[in-house]
Amino acid sequence: MTVINFHIITLFPESIRSYLEASIIGRAVRNKIITISLYQLRDFIKPRGQARTSRGLTQTKDYLRADDRPYGGGPGMVLQAKPILDAVERVQKKIKKKNKRKVKVILFEASGKQFTNKYAMNIGKQYTDIILIAGRYEGVDARVKKILRADEISIGPYVLTGGELPAAVVIDAVTRHIPGVLGKDESVEERRVASPEVYTRPEVLRYKGKNYVVPKVLLSGNHKKIEEWKKKRRG
Repeated sequence: MTVINFHIITLFPESIRSYLEASIIGRAVRNKIITISLYQLRDFIKPRGQARTSRGLTQTKDYLRADDRPYGGGPGMVLQAKPILDAVERVQKKIKKKNKRKVKVILFEASGKQFTNKYAMNIGKQYTDIILIAGRYEGVDARVKKILRADEISIGPYVLTGGELPAAVVIDAVTRHIPGVLGKDESVEERRVASPEVYTRPEVLRYKGKNYVVPKVLLSGNHKKIEEWKKKRRG
């Protein structure tokens, strides 16, 4: 089985590290079904300068600055292209050491094309390495997309403060389709007939003076009637 390798370039790796190390995703990593590498963008920023104080040289405010003002004016700051390109180049060199690697670069933008389950399944099948660029502030220098020929992706019709959450969403959506990740193939919701209504014990739930009961058909043991009930609920 081919291992899928995710590479996340971010200013805030700590913001998603715990999620990626937990639950099903963490188990997939431990079972060597996927790998996840986090790259701190500041490691690819060249120092701009130092200031001299009574105690000697110290870092200036701009010493390891990842963003800058946009040309043409406008609010906010934009992530510079060079540190991102250098980070991606580092990842690509790492990948090239292994043979027959297929790489997809994804850049998260609110104006990007909608991320879908179909897209997640396709890139999981077609690529061995997925590079995820987590933008911040007012976005990323447009030349990054042009140079890397990256896919611009949005996980929804809303704006987030950064690309770290979208990166986690993509990893989760892609990983769950990999054989062996969820244990049983039928555990993947898209491959089974699911009802919008599901119940578990107790049979009668009493809450604030009212009883909420499981539909009798689900307790009947009549699988044909149960499937008919589920079909009606799905519309």
